[in-house]
Amino acid sequence: MKAATLATAGVRDLDLELVQRHSLGDAQAFDEVYSRYEEMVYNVALRMSGSGDEAADLTQEIFLRIYRHLGSFRGRSALKTWVFRVALNHCRERLSRFRPSTRPIAGDGAEDESEGAVRLTDPGRGPEEMAIAADDGRRLSRGLALLPAVLREAVILRDLEGLSYQEIAAVLGVRIGTVRSRIARGRDQLRCSLENLP
Repeated sequence: MKAATLATAGVRDLDLELVQRHSLGDAQAFDEVYSRYEEMVYNVALRMSGSGDEAADLTQEIFLRIYRHLGSFRGRSALKTWVFRVALNHCRERLSRFRPSTRPIAGDGAEDESEGAVRLTDPGRGPEEMAIAADDGRRLSRGLALLPAVLREAVILRDLEGLSYQEIAAVLGVRIGTVRSRIARGRDQLRCSLENLP
């Protein structure tokens, strides 16, 4: 058995053990799930909603849903993949009721810059470099907001969250070829959008 296959099997065993502990009423098990995935879920919610406040609300709702349904996780995928799927499905459902399918994502100037966005400072960067990086981040957010939702999701999961093609296929419930196509089309459209943004 290859090392990667053994590692995957080991992670799935740990995931299932965590789920079993949760099902038996071990509160610390859910705390572990929350601490492991809270930042990831918040970032997805922020990129999908465009609002720090809304992303915080979505994160709470997503983890409430995870808490209620964690016992239904059967280990057919990694727990991380399942959590991503729950997060994306909840964002789609909630945002489709209240928002148009494309809207600005945090940092378009319409919202307070500090609102909910996690900003990590790099002590090796000077003020000018940090300002340029912040401007690049705002432009990327605006470009992502212009993508159709299915392309935006694929690009976010691959290029911003670092998921493999297989993981993205599992999260989105589509074939790997579809994932590759969506990512390629999303990147092309994003590149065109960024060229035309001020």
